[in-house]
Amino acid sequence: MNNIFENIENKNPDYIKRFVDKEEGNSDPVYSPMAPPDAYKPPAIEAVPYEELHAMLQTLIDEHKITLQKIKDLEDTLIEIKTDGVNKERNKKLSDFFEFLDKNIVLHNLKEERVLFPFIHDRMIDNGEHGSGAIPDTAVDMLENDHIKTMELATLTFSLMGITSRITDPISKALLLDTAIEQGLALVELLRLHIFREDNVVFPLAHKYLTAEDFIEITKQMKKYFSIDLGKK
Repeated sequence: MNNIFENIENKNPDYIKRFVDKEEGNSDPVYSPMAPPDAYKPPAIEAVPYEELHAMLQTLIDEHKITLQKIKDLEDTLIEIKTDGVNKERNKKLSDFFEFLDKNIVLHNLKEERVLFPFIHDRMIDNGEHGSGAIPDTAVDMLENDHIKTMELATLTFSLMGITSRITDPISKALLLDTAIEQGLALVELLRLHIFREDNVVFPLAHKYLTAEDFIEITKQMKKYFSIDLGKK
């Protein structure tokens, strides 16, 4: 099945050509809007071994590992549907992922937003790791936006898949299914990038900036709000 969204670059290569002139003597990298820096190559941040991280961060990373496998399963299923269509087994795999999202990913995000993120946000501002606007923003704002986008994409994908199953016109069905698959694959990439950002950028910054007192309070709140005793990890 062909993608209903044509690749404009292949259709008209000249359309997207952009030239960025660097000031003479300026060695800083300059990026074109059409060739941004690789999202998986963030600014250099010192890696922190898993064993040295606080139990809260370890817990979230462990949950990420499970989620990454679920994301891979979703991606494989979407590609199979794009190639060979929907069947009972693939439909069951889709349902399994959305159930996992509803029960696990939503809870995971809530742990971050309710307990961890406020501490990280405050400490990053304290240490100058923030934007220059009137209301300083930090990497936490980006992560929270990712959470919102995740639910939007998941809802859209789930809804489109459901509508597709009720359409009888074959052309309309094929077009809508292709759109649903594209949204699902966008969800896959968003979740992968989000987890990468947390594990490789934000969590190392949390390890760097959060104080011992912060982690004591985090441990208390995890037990209070989610009945998780980090001391037993």
